[in-house]
Amino acid sequence: MDYAKVKSYAKINLGLSITGRDNGYHSLESVVVTVDLCDVISIVKRKKDKLVGVTMSGLGSEQIPFESNNAVKAARAFIERYDTCGVDISIRKNIPMGAGLGGSSADISGVLRAMSRLFGTPDWELKALADGLGSDCGYMLYGGYAQIGGRGEKVSFIDSSFPLDIGILLPKTPVSTAECYKKYDEMNVRERGDFMQNIRAAIFSSDKRALGQALCNSLYAPACALNPDVEKACRELAAFDPFGVGMTGSGSAVFAIFENDSFLRYAKSRYSGSCEFIMTKTKLPAREDKNGGRKTY
Repeated sequence: MDYAKVKSYAKINLGLSITGRDNGYHSLESVVVTVDLCDVISIVKRKKDKLVGVTMSGLGSEQIPFESNNAVKAARAFIERYDTCGVDISIRKNIPMGAGLGGSSADISGVLRAMSRLFGTPDWELKALADGLGSDCGYMLYGGYAQIGGRGEKVSFIDSSFPLDIGILLPKTPVSTAECYKKYDEMNVRERGDFMQNIRAAIFSSDKRALGQALCNSLYAPACALNPDVEKACRELAAFDPFGVGMTGSGSAVFAIFENDSFLRYAKSRYSGSCEFIMTKTKLPAREDKNGGRKTY
């Protein structure tokens, strides 16, 4: 086998709470789910060396410097860990960058999964490698509903196939993750203590209305302070009377949970603001471990 191709999916934070600091980094607790917006990653073996090549296309990804490309970092880490030959990577970007949708983590996890398939290493061995490359990368290897903690390395999968119809608004201006966390510290945001439990309960009971009411993100106020377009986008989505509106990650993307696909399509057809409107649904890929079942890390 000389070629492998995978889809790597975006994620949405249904709830996000900052729980403290650890070695200079913010630790968090979050309930996340993957959606069917994805990057497409293709990998081909090189025959005579351990070098890594990469070609990016879409959404301005062509401008990403080679040495800071997360796909390259992931491939190099895999080659060093498993002593394989080099690879050439091709990525078609569909996940907007700098929006809180996990695009860079998706590329890392997608490269690792594709190389695991290419070289015959088991998926369940990849999590430690993924965790060392970036926040949420271990979770993004598998996707679905999960509660994550720490810097994203603690993953507890939520056994649910609860389908959601989700509309995403993407403001034209991004939010810097580093600046958002800095602003969070400056603003002394008060954390809500109950919403994570309410989000989990709504997922287990497949209650879209309760889930919409429970959406919460501790980085929302800092993101709005840095970029007023985030708050404006939330108001624009709320005007369509969805079950709930939230922000994913540190922004700038915001999302709404709609009653069904028809309401979502209606909202997109009527939206006249300046943001890009993306229609998406939950994506619940299969997760495999060495025992053939689901695993909590």
